[in-house]
Amino acid sequence: MKAFPFFPLCLRPVRHLRIPAVLMRAATLELAILAGHLLLYPAGLVPERREPDQDPAPGPNPRLPAPGADRPPAVLLHGFVDNRSVFVLLRRSLARHGWRHLECLNYSPLTCDIRAAAELLGRHIEEICARTGRSEVDIVGHSLGGLIARYYVQRLGGDHRVRTLVTLGTPHSGTSVAPLASAHPIVRQMRPGSAVIEELRMPAPGCRTRFVSFWSDLDQLMVPVETACIDHPDLIAQNVQVSGIGHLALPVHPAVAAGIRQALESSQPATGTSGAVSVA
Repeated sequence: MKAFPFFPLCLRPVRHLRIPAVLMRAATLELAILAGHLLLYPAGLVPERREPDQDPAPGPNPRLPAPGADRPPAVLLHGFVDNRSVFVLLRRSLARHGWRHLECLNYSPLTCDIRAAAELLGRHIEEICARTGRSEVDIVGHSLGGLIARYYVQRLGGDHRVRTLVTLGTPHSGTSVAPLASAHPIVRQMRPGSAVIEELRMPAPGCRTRFVSFWSDLDQLMVPVETACIDHPDLIAQNVQVSGIGHLALPVHPAVAAGIRQALESSQPATGTSGAVSVA
């Protein structure tokens, strides 16, 4: 698997703690995040307002580019039965660090096919590029959102539009969690061995997009947890292990946000092979 240089990240160390304490803390954090997210969820159902980008106020040298002006638009794509409200903190973090073009996309909760969602994402990307005058975007996808974005990149030619794809707790190899949930067709597509998962195993020679996959050792929705890693010989991919937090915390935790910013800022080409990077 190809990889590109990635600077070490850091989460609070957990090696000196006993596992039950780590699990309790992670579970408590997940419940707190869930409670907060339920409060924000109704507001996230409303599509994001599209406002024209504002030029920065003139400074001492107005010919110098504004901070972040050279960065591609960043598109944030939520997970299953979720909406853009999951990215409130991440969006704020990116904006605070200079990202000017930020888009949070909602796809319908009635979506039943990853392929159709990926085609719709492609149309959104074309509209964003036309509106911003940019030829490329970056994408951050949480859970199912990452799988939709990967399908667009790998199977629909989206690598010509997506510079970097960051996935957070995405079942790249399929997840076996909650068998009863398979009544929903899109959940069946996230199962190991599904037609969509098998398509993503197919060769992808010359794929231009760089992939960074954040996976957590305490992600209860990824079974096994390593399914959130990308393992494909044709992809430029880096797997980043996050220790001590669960699935819901991935788009919220400040250390993960710092890692996402670092991944989106990186322009280093692939330079060989490496394994997963631990942030414990």
